[in-house]
This record gives sequence, C-alpha cells and structure tokens, in this order.
Amino acid sequence: MAGEERNMPFIKNLASSDRKAREKSIETLRTFLTASTTSRSLSALDNLKLWKGLFYSLYMCDRPIPQQNLCAELAALADVLPDDAVAPWFTGFWDVMSREWTGIDVLRLEKFLLLVRRVFAKSLVWVREGKGKQAAKRKADMLGLFIEWPLETSGDLKRVPVGLRLHVLDIWVDEVEKAGFLSDDATEQDAEFLTDFKAILDEMIKNTVTPVKSKAKESRKDDRLPWNAKKADDEEDDEMDDDSDQEEDGWGGFRD
Repeated sequence: MAGEERNMPFIKNLASSDRKAREKSIETLRTFLTASTTSRSLSALDNLKLWKGLFYSLYMCDRPIPQQNLCAELAALADVLPDDAVAPWFTGFWDVMSREWTGIDVLRLEKFLLLVRRVFAKSLVWVREGKGKQAAKRKADMLGLFIEWPLETSGDLKRVPVGLRLHVLDIWVDEVEKAGFLSDDATEQDAEFLTDFKAILDEMIKNTVTPVKSKAKESRKDDRLPWNAKKADDEEDDEMDDDSDQEEDGWGGFRD
C-alpha cells in the first residue's frame, strides 16, 4: 500500500479533525474510485485502510444531520465502483467494523449503527438492481459476503462481535422490504434471494451463540416475510374450516 499511498494523499485527511479537510478528502476518494482500473486494482489491504480512514471520518463527525448525511455518502461510494470491485469494497467495510465495533463508545454508537444500516441497505439494492447473469453473480457475491461476515455460520464465530451481528439481524427485514424484495412487483430472483437468506438464518440458529440464535429465530418469524404470510393464510383457512364445521354441527333450525 505504500506505493498506493503516494498516489492517494487524501487518505491521511479522512480522519482529520478539520471538517473541511475530511469532506474534501472524501470527495477526492469518490473521484479516485470512479476510475475502474484504479478501483479494480485495490487490494484487500487497500480497501481495509480506506475503510479505516472512513470509519474515523464518521468518528470525528458531530451533530445528527451531518452524521446522517455522511453515512448516506459513505454507503453511496459503492455506486461509482465497477461490479467486480463492489464485493471486495464491502468486505473491507465489514472487516473494519468487526475490528472496531467493541471500541466504539456509547456516545458514538448510534451513528455507527446507522452506517451499518446504510451500507447493508446499499448491498441489498445493488443485488436487486442486477440483471440477467449479472443478477446471479451479485446475489452469490453478497450472500457469500454475508456468510463470511455479519451472518457467519461457521469457523471463527468470535470474529464478528455479537452486538454487530444482532444489529444486522434487527434491521435485515426492514431493509429487504425497503429495497423492494417484498413488494408486489418482486421477481422470482427476489424470492430466490430471500429463500437463500432464510437458509443462512437456519444455519445460524443451529451453529451460533445463544443471543444470535434467538435473534435469528425472531427475525425469521417476521410477518412480512413470504413464508410467514403463507403460514398465516393457512391458519386463517383452518379457522374458516373450523367455523364451517361448527355451523354444520350446531342447531340447523326446525326440520319437517
């Protein structure tokens, strides 16, 4: 990365105590990432260092409105990346958040919860906007990333802090709904994504720590999810059948 840093002097200003310096540095980073040859050449370590700088850029940001705007801006950096650079970019994000999460003090936690929500939402939108073969590749890339990081189901289950994993389980249904996966115009690809996501939750319930298991079970039962909606319809049908039986078994009036 040393050679790259000579070509990216903005890195050191991402965590500057000067707001204008941070804003200028992020704008320069966006321009830098727009060049596909550049963003494709970034190594895992490059993405890690860039997200470490962006982490501290938010860390230094005060007041709710600027924090909200910055979270949206950082999530939107993915929009300028070529397809094959997006998953590595988001991997850098989850790696940094996992490393830094337990060190975030309570006064700063809310803005990082929002950043996680915005980045997770951007990941879902990116998947849903894919077309044809691109859609299949995006889905595979993002589900693989989720399994490796916030929704890990095996391996070193201590790598991602429990609090971060619980937050993702708290927000995922809200965000798939906002992204359109649960809308009336949802596609077969959307349904497949949700089915694969449910399979991840099932594995988490089998293999993860107790608080994560409980949260995964809770989120899987959300009434907005298609498998729960179907179950509710079946129960309603059963109730109607029971009512019909009761009517037939009850008093039917005078007979001749």
